[in-house]
Amino acid sequence: MSRKKLLEVNSLKQYFYVNRNTTVKAVDNITFHIYEGETFGLVGESGSGKSTTGRAIIRLYDPTSGVISFDGKNISAKKLNHHDKSYVNKNMQMIFQDPMACLNPRMTVMDIIAEGLDIHGLCKNKEERTSKVYELLRTVGLNEQHANRYPHEFSGGQRQRIGIARALAVEPKFIIADEPISALDVSIQAQVVNLLRKLQKEKGLTYLFIAHDLSMVKYISDRIGVMHQGKLLELADADDLYEFPLHPYTKSLLSAIPLPDPDYEKSRVRIKYDTSIHDYSKESPEWVEIRPNHFIYASKSELEKYKEEINAKQLNL
Repeated sequence: MSRKKLLEVNSLKQYFYVNRNTTVKAVDNITFHIYEGETFGLVGESGSGKSTTGRAIIRLYDPTSGVISFDGKNISAKKLNHHDKSYVNKNMQMIFQDPMACLNPRMTVMDIIAEGLDIHGLCKNKEERTSKVYELLRTVGLNEQHANRYPHEFSGGQRQRIGIARALAVEPKFIIADEPISALDVSIQAQVVNLLRKLQKEKGLTYLFIAHDLSMVKYISDRIGVMHQGKLLELADADDLYEFPLHPYTKSLLSAIPLPDPDYEKSRVRIKYDTSIHDYSKESPEWVEIRPNHFIYASKSELEKYKEEINAKQLNL
């Protein structure tokens, strides 16, 4: 039985025009899809375009070109009709990187979490609104006493839990988690990721998990896409990407992951990615499925090298 594609992104471009002579191609012609109920990880260094991709999908930006389909609806039109806009706003939510910057310091936690409930008219009266907020606080590991406090009274981990509760309030199908743990202490990061996994199982959520921490992305993701300079360079199942990386940039990212093994760390060799060897001005690269469910962005000559590498690895297995 084929799985349902909840989100489809086709040839998405997000350009920013700085002046007459300068255009920043933050997202440059990328294509991928996300199945219902899965976690799709999007990784890359700062400036790779991964956060811009998330913001274009949720329509914080108007895409320059390309088609974004969500639950069978084309949501990439410059002006969405009222019904489609309301549908996207309710069923697609975002958890932001900085939990302090995205919470209104003048609003209580009660009003922050209930904002979506109020906008979409999901509560009949004040009692139902209060009850729903209390339930959401408990869901994310907080309690009723926290409802009348303000964001500055909480730790970073607690503020991120409030952000998660706010995202869950309207019962969305899809959540974009934009580097949700990078601003948190390492000791708190695992707690937040485990909470996201627990909520996914309980509520059947679908995630786009954006991060630069590859080890955490592997832990939470079913499939992973690797971005660099606005391009999607490689996409595969999480285990396949880690065990069978093909693109030099993916190999470079993986080589940078430290392991808690002193002997290994002494001999670990960082692979540097040389952008100059990937000059696509002469050969037009394509997005190709090189192995089952393993895609790569490459020119014809590079594809031949990757196929040779695959054959050599398979002979050694």
